[in-house]
Amino acid sequence: MFSQTKHAVMFQKHILIVLSCVNQAIVTMYNFQQYRHIQEPGWTLGWTWAKKEVIWNMMGSQTTEQGDCSKFKAGIPHCCKKDPTVVDLLPGTPYNQQIANCCKGGILNSWAQDPSNAVSSFQISVGSAGTTNKTVKLPRNFTLRAPGPGYTCGPAKIVRPTQFITTDKRRVTQALSKLHIA
Repeated sequence: MFSQTKHAVMFQKHILIVLSCVNQAIVTMYNFQQYRHIQEPGWTLGWTWAKKEVIWNMMGSQTTEQGDCSKFKAGIPHCCKKDPTVVDLLPGTPYNQQIANCCKGGILNSWAQDPSNAVSSFQISVGSAGTTNKTVKLPRNFTLRAPGPGYTCGPAKIVRPTQFITTDKRRVTQALSKLHIA
């Protein structure tokens, strides 16, 4: 949760899949401010990796810099920075780069006035992060930047994993873990 006032903007990171050394997660941000929208130029989200993680791929967002990926000879990561900065993609982004609730240019309306446009999400594939819940380390030093007065971010906390119900309501899957930023 990021807050200028208590419980203003919250985001969650759902770790969905761990494949060899790549973790796939969906990050969702909610603007619970009553009347304060996040306007142009939109939000930017940053953090510091705990180890030597790299971002292999992103859907619905991108990092502002790639960083030094020279140690990778084949298959260059999206971002190798220790402290990546992520921005939302713009409206009109090709469908093969989108996920639900992305691509609004970082603009988030307030929950009280427009709940359907108070949510922003992106998907991220992270490498070199560990292969189990015990070896994956939490990122730290989260920052949310947006126009107007600043936001502050607390540490990431592991909370009960989210369950996802298929559209036909016949199967339930669960994230491997879930983080809240308070």
